[in-house]
Amino acid sequence: MSDRTAEKTTEKVGEKPATKPVYVLNGPNLNLLGLRQPEIYGRETLADVAAALADLAEELGLAVRCLQSNHEGQLVDWIHEARLQGAGVIINPAAYSHTSIAILDALNAYAGPVLEVHISNIHKREAFRHHSYVSGRAEGVIAGFGTEGYLLALRRMKTLLAKT
Repeated sequence: MSDRTAEKTTEKVGEKPATKPVYVLNGPNLNLLGLRQPEIYGRETLADVAAALADLAEELGLAVRCLQSNHEGQLVDWIHEARLQGAGVIINPAAYSHTSIAILDALNAYAGPVLEVHISNIHKREAFRHHSYVSGRAEGVIAGFGTEGYLLALRRMKTLLAKT
């Protein structure tokens, strides 16, 4: 199975547990992060990103559920799952950004906040990468900051969740 999962919830003795995690969804080929085109995407792995997110989530009093799939339907299923179990969605749809109406429709059925992340600046790349269906649903888009974009997105998600 090509789906990758990393979860960390943050609970301390005497603290109220986070009720719902922020889903961090990663699309196709991100399982190769650190190996595939490091001149564009860097040398950090997706496991490195998940560990950094878990550490930051703990600092922010959040929980994260980091998931990756090369399959569009699996990403849609996780978005549906987040409707009941997630506080928010951070998504790097990768190549599905430019093609997936199914992911857009699933996100449109999700009531919580959505942030879109791209490791590279998609607007400095090939013309077909300039349009993202997901951007039409996202509260914000972070692109071109490398894997740090995930951490920026989690900080912003904390702010958005505090407003709800």
